[in-house]
Amino acid sequence: MRLHLPLPAALACIALAACSQKTETHAATAADQAGAAATSAAHDTAANTRVAAANTAAAVDQAADNTAAAARKAGRKADAAADAAANTH
Repeated sequence: MRLHLPLPAALACIALAACSQKTETHAATAADQAGAAATSAAHDTAANTRVAAANTAAAVDQAADNTAAAARKAGRKADAAADAAANTH
């Protein structure tokens, strides 16, 4: 497998060396566009990560609020059950 990789790479280098100026210009333009696309993708990924982090923080806050509300409700029910048990004796 390793022997098969250098051969196409070498052929690609030879082909690039034999290219006309126009083809080299097109290759350089394509490389520049690929670099710009990679940069844009990196920026998009960073922005999406920031949005995901904000959404996660909001979800954690909501979960904490829901947990606190459930604990308060359970406390009220426990108090009501204790009051009911005290009134039956």
